[in-house]
Amino acid sequence: MPRRLSAAAPGWTARADVVVVGSGIAGLTAALRAHAAGVGSVLVVTKDVLSAGSTQWAQGGIAAALGPGDTPHEHEVDTLVAGAGACDPAAVRALVTEGPAAVRELIALGAVFDQGTDGELSLTREGGHHRDRIAHAGGDATGAEIQRALVAAIEAAPEIEVVHHAHAVDLLLGEPDAEGRRPVAGLTLHVMGEGQRDGIGAVHARAVVLASGGLGQVFSQTTNPAVSTGDGLALALRAGAVVRDVEFVQFHPTVMYLGPDSRGQQPLISEAVRGEGAFLVDDAGERFMLGEHELADLAPRDVVAKAITRRMHATGRPHVWLDARHLGRAFWERRFPTILATCERHGVDPAVDLVPVAPACHYASGGIATDLWGRSSVPGLYATGEVACSGVHGANRLASNSLLEGLVFARRIAEVLPGDLERLPTVAPDGARDVPSGLADPDRRRDLQETMTAQVGVLRTADGLVAAGARIAELAADGPDDVPAELAAWETTNLLTVAAALTAAATLREETRGSHWRDDHPARDDRRWAGHVDVTLDDEGAVAVLFRPAPPSDAPASLAPAAETSPTQPTPEIV
Repeated sequence: MPRRLSAAAPGWTARADVVVVGSGIAGLTAALRAHAAGVGSVLVVTKDVLSAGSTQWAQGGIAAALGPGDTPHEHEVDTLVAGAGACDPAAVRALVTEGPAAVRELIALGAVFDQGTDGELSLTREGGHHRDRIAHAGGDATGAEIQRALVAAIEAAPEIEVVHHAHAVDLLLGEPDAEGRRPVAGLTLHVMGEGQRDGIGAVHARAVVLASGGLGQVFSQTTNPAVSTGDGLALALRAGAVVRDVEFVQFHPTVMYLGPDSRGQQPLISEAVRGEGAFLVDDAGERFMLGEHELADLAPRDVVAKAITRRMHATGRPHVWLDARHLGRAFWERRFPTILATCERHGVDPAVDLVPVAPACHYASGGIATDLWGRSSVPGLYATGEVACSGVHGANRLASNSLLEGLVFARRIAEVLPGDLERLPTVAPDGARDVPSGLADPDRRRDLQETMTAQVGVLRTADGLVAAGARIAELAADGPDDVPAELAAWETTNLLTVAAALTAAATLREETRGSHWRDDHPARDDRRWAGHVDVTLDDEGAVAVLFRPAPPSDAPASLAPAAETSPTQPTPEIV
């Protein structure tokens, strides 16, 4: 894989103290909080427009211990159990203890959540939760409401500059420090049609916060928008960052099946629908989740996705059915108006018809390895949201913890940025870096996506992973030499880089844990595989994988406090 994307020399230059890449809940929260903390100039870079990321598509809600009788400890236990022994207990504790205040601050910012007749927050339940703790807005439009409130806050802060239609190409790095690490000096952007800032440019910055979202487009079917091409993850790998646990890709169990030829972003049928009483059946009408798990249709997502996939294999059918007819038309119109409209656009009335559903790529639980304050292994590079691996999700994200993670850990980054910036040196980009560069042929994207879905999807085997790795290598090596340096080629190269990292990590982990299912190793093996798989790129662009043992962390009876890194300490080594 290239260590740098082929691109034209920068034709313009800008400066900022902090650059935030991404405009979802994580990126906009980081920008707002960093500005409020007085870090200096803040620049937000968004690949499309401010509302084009994954946050707006979040239907179910945001999880926090906000209801009567609920506690952060109970939320912690549910999160650790879902994470299947791969969570960082200290990160989970930070999430659940700081979550309620973070959600209340979001409400104070202007986000309007649904309320009951008593004027209190209306809370519901989703898979893996033992309490009603999911706050929602507009019935099933939670992400859109949160995005609206955050965009309004950004627009009300003219000091925060926003660059739309800007693709982050690569990080600019300085000379190696005493430990051989190259600190961040900014990044290169390709801006499409923004006046004076058009084409390739360089933004010199003291810190970069990656909040660029997920990698869903590496698979044929996903709930992620078209912009989710793993750009932040690939960019960080090329800069030398450690990427952790990328084999843990969550497939949402109930994505509307649109036919064998459908590709790209697919309509998600929120887990909250099952939380309100819908259930899964096969062609014979059998409720196959009964007996699969104590929570049946509300089992954690990995359990449900694998059960659906096995039933599909057993019946030879490309989908199963979601039965929500008993909820009634009035309930659908009040509680799930967005999903109802989506179903009807595709010719299905869920108040009358069964809804065809199948698993599709939904969320990357792994990502850029960070400490509890969002610091990566590259000085000056921070990550939050889906692009990061904070340790919260482990092997399988608990439903509706994603928005909360972006909210809580973006706030944490902003808390340490002022002190970190005082210690981080202002470095000039090292323009003499001699590293392999290149681009992949955009015409290879479909082949890559088909390979990943078939071999590195819900169910994985050694033979399939080896075949996927070989095909990825062929796709990376066989491209023409004259690929134009443009968005399609940059995205495809990023997808190939992410696919290579994901496949290598999945090949190394010879067990089944959470959302990583190996048919040839169907049991969870805490003796050998309780720990993390770290991925880096070596100097020549080859993928290197390393297993780092760690104690299991999902036993609720042993929730001993874990030490936190102080906000005032220097960037720790990510191990």
